[in-house]
Amino acid sequence: MKRIRSFGRRHPKKLIFLVVFLIAYYFCLPKKLFKSPTATVVESKQGALLGAMIADDGQWRFAEVDSVPYKFRTCILQFEDAYFYKHPGFNPAAIVKAVGANINAGRTVRGGSTITQQVIRLARSGKTRSYFEKGIELILATRLELSRSKDDILKLYASHAPFGGNVVGIEVAAWRYFGLRPHQLSWAESATLAVLPNAPSLIYPGKNQEKLLSKRNRLLKKLFKEKLIDRTTYDLALLEGLPQKPYQLPKAAPHLVQYLAKENKGKRIKSTVDVNLQATINAIVQKHHQNLKQNQVHNAAVLVLDVHTRKVLSYVGNTPTSKEHQKDVDMVQANRSTGSIIKPLLYSAMLDAGELLPDMLVADIPTQIAGYSPENFNENYGGAVEAKKALARSLNIPAVRLLKEYGLEKFRDQLDVFQLGGINKSADHYGLTLILGGAESNLWDLCKTYANLASTLNHFNTTSSEYFKNEFTDLILKTNQTVDFGELSTEKTVFDAGSIYLTFEAMREVNRPEGDESWQFFDSSKEIAWKTGTSFGNKDAWAIGVTADHVVGIWFGNADGEGRPNVTGVTSAAPLLFDVFDVLPQSKWFQKPLDEFVDIEVCTQSGYLTTDICPKKTISIPNKQNYVSECKYHQMVYLDRAKQFRVNSSCAQLASAVSESWFVLPPLMQFYYRSTHPTYKSLPPFRNDCINTSVSPMEFIYPKNGNRITLTKGFDGKTNELILKLAHTKPETEVYWYLDETFIGQTRNFHEIAILPKKGQHKVMVLDAYGNEMFVSIQIE
Repeated sequence: MKRIRSFGRRHPKKLIFLVVFLIAYYFCLPKKLFKSPTATVVESKQGALLGAMIADDGQWRFAEVDSVPYKFRTCILQFEDAYFYKHPGFNPAAIVKAVGANINAGRTVRGGSTITQQVIRLARSGKTRSYFEKGIELILATRLELSRSKDDILKLYASHAPFGGNVVGIEVAAWRYFGLRPHQLSWAESATLAVLPNAPSLIYPGKNQEKLLSKRNRLLKKLFKEKLIDRTTYDLALLEGLPQKPYQLPKAAPHLVQYLAKENKGKRIKSTVDVNLQATINAIVQKHHQNLKQNQVHNAAVLVLDVHTRKVLSYVGNTPTSKEHQKDVDMVQANRSTGSIIKPLLYSAMLDAGELLPDMLVADIPTQIAGYSPENFNENYGGAVEAKKALARSLNIPAVRLLKEYGLEKFRDQLDVFQLGGINKSADHYGLTLILGGAESNLWDLCKTYANLASTLNHFNTTSSEYFKNEFTDLILKTNQTVDFGELSTEKTVFDAGSIYLTFEAMREVNRPEGDESWQFFDSSKEIAWKTGTSFGNKDAWAIGVTADHVVGIWFGNADGEGRPNVTGVTSAAPLLFDVFDVLPQSKWFQKPLDEFVDIEVCTQSGYLTTDICPKKTISIPNKQNYVSECKYHQMVYLDRAKQFRVNSSCAQLASAVSESWFVLPPLMQFYYRSTHPTYKSLPPFRNDCINTSVSPMEFIYPKNGNRITLTKGFDGKTNELILKLAHTKPETEVYWYLDETFIGQTRNFHEIAILPKKGQHKVMVLDAYGNEMFVSIQIE
């Protein structure tokens, strides 16, 4: 310090100049050398390249490599800068030799730049080549050597060196010219790439092949002479050919790359996707696409999730179809009509609210609610069906009736918790069609919802019967991310574990479909809770399957919204669902959350809360206040001693009559229920000497009271007849029909009759052989 002070007193101007020079030298090198845009690169969790999007400037330039492979490093050092690890950023001897050679030749025939200088030149691209620019590069090179390690400088060079065309960097070059990762390159391939930055135009197919081959072989010979490779390696390397055409970069998950690029543009992302599983599912999708495109169905999507971590294991956004058929549309994120895929959410909601029991009978009859008439997919009716079987069979009419009973607005508000993209309008907008596909959502959010439900159940069984507050969270796509489930609580997050378990149990019953041949593809050895869905017009086919470990979601259809015959969740999406589950590890079934259950007694046949007069069975339900009513389908009847007729106080002493509990459905429910339940016993008729005071055994199927009906015309111009339909508890009974007090006919067994009424108000009346009568008023428009 004394010497510096003394020098400063004697030479103040020189000291100031020296300080200014040192400050300028220190700050002359930018903190970030390269500002060129980079490609978006997505890797699998194993580090394999899944796909990439080209940089904004049209160059294939990946983010900087984290290491330089040994073979390429050896080749580039021997070709460009053998003294790289010894010089301070420039090589005086090489510069002198280059200047002398160029003066003697009268033109530039040799360069003396080190790799460090070339890094600076690449960073200052676009600058005019001159001796002054060379001087600047030399100064910046020495500065770079002081601020970075030799290995870091070599990585900068390998990442930004030109390799011909729009290929920049060793990683892209290895993929484009050899279809390999850099560390997989042979000695010959590494040597080929090492000579390219010096003359990148040589790589073009069909051009200068001899010059490129000569350069490569000279480098290989040098490697052999320096004993960096042995004779056998050298001889074999000479036999290898040169690349003739560029390879395509891997496209194992192009739609995932597209999705991640939205918020990670120009970055290298290590995703959670399993490269082997992705390749397998790509092949499965392609196989199914080959079959379905025969029906002009061109698009599909698959999403596979890990329930425990919320990580995406496979992301297939579309089939390998053509641009004409929208192959670039990411159908994992596209909002489409949900069909029946959200029915399990209503089932869970009603169980959780104490408004539903699994075996409770729900009406499955022709239904009209405020002008809306839902239809089952098979256009049949079961009369009455257990709630769990209604879900398993995806029956539309029971679902609509349950939604109306539960409350459309209440259910619509609950859906906000799941953050289902596309469901963003009020309950009035959707109406009761909400449960049948009147709303739109996407595969991502639907799979996320089912994964959250499965995880809720898993966690409840592993945390001393508690819930995580942040259970309902988004999915994970990056390996450096983890889910924060939040704190534990005894309060449920959305639905209690018991309701979720019973919902999955009902969905598992789909696996045993009671002889329906359309389910023959199912492998009954797998325990999977699954649900299909089909939108109106056969535009969308869904299938989502859930196990304790995985969620698999499938969508099939056309991206342009064109519907096709036979495109259904069962025939199109479900087979693909089970093919995907076949390549996943086997999962155990969910553990029953015992602490959330309580045993109760219900009527065996109706599933409602027990009464004193019905056969009973014990079931487990979520432990909460129950709002389900007592059974209304059992009644005590009195029979004569032969049990052939009913009696009452008008014709018999009830003390001597035989009393018996009888399962009785209303006429319309009974009419359809009996066709699928041959053991159902109708009530015996009253004895002839008894006065019948019971409710009517008849019910109109169509029309309903107050209907406003417009008669249509056929192709021949004639007005079509109106078909009147009636259900009777005893179909063999004769029924007499009247229109406006005028007799129009009688029916037996099949109670249907055709009429052609005039415009205006009419009264349709029926009278059966036992004297029971009923009527409806209709308006013909």
